[in-house]
Amino acid sequence: MTEDQLEQQCLEWFAEGGWEIAHGPDLAPEGEAPERADYRQVLLLADLEAAIHRINPHLPQSAVEQAVAVVRKPESLDVVVSNRAFHRLLLDGVPVEYKRDDKVVHDQAFLVDFGDLSANRFRAINQFTLEGSKQLRRPDVVCFINGLPLAVLELKSPGAENVNIWDAYNQIQTYKDECSDLFAYNEAAIISDGYLARVGSLTASQERYMPWRTIKHEDDKPLLEWQLETMVRGFFDRELFLDYIRYFVIFETDSDKLIKKIAGYHQFHAVREAVRATVIAARDMSGDGISEKRATYGDEVLPGSKKAGVVWHTQGSGKSISMCCYAGKLLQQSEMNNPTLIVVTDRNDLDGQLFATFSAARELLKQEPVQADDRDTLRRLLSELESGGIIFTTVQKFALLNDESGHPILNDRHNIVVISDEAHRSQYGLKATLKKDGTYKFGYARHMRDALPNASFIGFTGTPIESEDKDTRAVFGDYVSIYDIQDAVDDGATVPIFYESRLAKLDINREQIEELSDHVEEVVEDDEDVGSREKTKGEWSRLEKLVGAGTRLKQVAEDLVNHFETRSSTIDGKAMIVAMSREIAVHLYNEIIALRPEWHDDDPEKGAIKIVMTGSASDRALLQPHIHNKQTKKRF
Repeated sequence: MTEDQLEQQCLEWFAEGGWEIAHGPDLAPEGEAPERADYRQVLLLADLEAAIHRINPHLPQSAVEQAVAVVRKPESLDVVVSNRAFHRLLLDGVPVEYKRDDKVVHDQAFLVDFGDLSANRFRAINQFTLEGSKQLRRPDVVCFINGLPLAVLELKSPGAENVNIWDAYNQIQTYKDECSDLFAYNEAAIISDGYLARVGSLTASQERYMPWRTIKHEDDKPLLEWQLETMVRGFFDRELFLDYIRYFVIFETDSDKLIKKIAGYHQFHAVREAVRATVIAARDMSGDGISEKRATYGDEVLPGSKKAGVVWHTQGSGKSISMCCYAGKLLQQSEMNNPTLIVVTDRNDLDGQLFATFSAARELLKQEPVQADDRDTLRRLLSELESGGIIFTTVQKFALLNDESGHPILNDRHNIVVISDEAHRSQYGLKATLKKDGTYKFGYARHMRDALPNASFIGFTGTPIESEDKDTRAVFGDYVSIYDIQDAVDDGATVPIFYESRLAKLDINREQIEELSDHVEEVVEDDEDVGSREKTKGEWSRLEKLVGAGTRLKQVAEDLVNHFETRSSTIDGKAMIVAMSREIAVHLYNEIIALRPEWHDDDPEKGAIKIVMTGSASDRALLQPHIHNKQTKKRF
């Protein structure tokens, strides 16, 4: 099959999906039915103007012309900045003003009707010639909605031996450099040789271009010969594509660089399913009896059950983006009546990381999230909020005050949703456990449920729920979406993991370590409470002494070096060692370089071994050589 034949086949798939097909040269300035004044023009202006009239029939002609003028002119010379500005216009409408009855009216002109598919014009146009900064360029297929070029497909011949999918990637980069105006409006770039197909964002590196394996839903994964067919029928399904550009695109700033992130197919379908389940679970069923039975994934969630389910997506598959897109989509569901979202993590550092992701996604969320710094702030925020809002907190802030036997009700609205990160830590128990002093201790889920008696709960986790873990299911229900390690390996998102036990060789203090480790896990969960925090420090330091004992670290270092060198003799690769504490990491480092001094170098750019850890000027001298700034740690 030639590249031209693949292109024609691709257009046929678009046509079967309800897209109008056109041939670029026909629309060119000198074509049979010209729709462009010149080759610099990337918008189909007649389509855009007609769509604005159609979607905003109340606007006068002057306002429509204002909107077209704003959209035509990219905001910045930086294409990513312009792209973000356009995406904002796409979601919120273009601000316009006009006079009515001698009064100035401030209004919005919407470019796309997300609620009515038939109000939009979908067109897939091949060989769309553009005047680049160096020469004419001709992307294979450009997808327009209402005259806006929202996606580009670059195809390569499946039969050519010396050409592959990454040549298409390189071509997309050339278009970005030479025809930047086209990418000011871009929501997705697709590269394909027919057999393989990948989708990436405006700023995606090669490794961030990912496959799209589904058509209508998570389990709809047909074994088609051409991945490009799945891409066109699935990603470019008109209804799904509108949903995608509305809720599944976010921008973040990383080291002063603006980056655009778009969801993978697993995140897209997980969020859609989770939102559907949440809307059902959150219903106010006052007066109706609710059964405890919870439907398995794919079945109907029990209305009013308050259990919106668990999203299990393996570690490294973009859980924070999934949570962010879920929040953005849920907030705009009319059935939820402007809900309040409470994002709960079990550690302050996770709270901060997730908060940063949500804060960067203001266009999607349409509001600023807030962090509850302590128990009193959390209680005040929850009791005062009458609607809306996104509150971040750690699970420990739901702990009781010293004189409380149960958590007071803070808010009994039905449109509150608790979004839990790592949903099945042991502290989520609803049942009471008898402590040594004769009192009962409840899991935090009980305190949350008491504080928010009508809230719905959804969990996002990177690891599966154990089959005997009844607590998690009692709080959240069952899986609404699964993307496991095998899915990630199949998609090339991660490499296969093989486990090899080394415990038998490292038998020093093993029983004592395991026993103390269980103790520490129990008290760490309560670290919001000052008394138990001191107890935690004591238990932790005892455990640290055992784990970090000199003789043990010496033996661990020898085993690691031998294992690494044996593996390296047959396969290239790197090694990562995770330590219990910074002190143990430094001591282990010293033991390793005592065995292999040539691995060490003071220069961050040299040497074969480095430590990545937090630290400050007030840390003791032992740690100082390994404390680096953010950029250096990221470089490592």
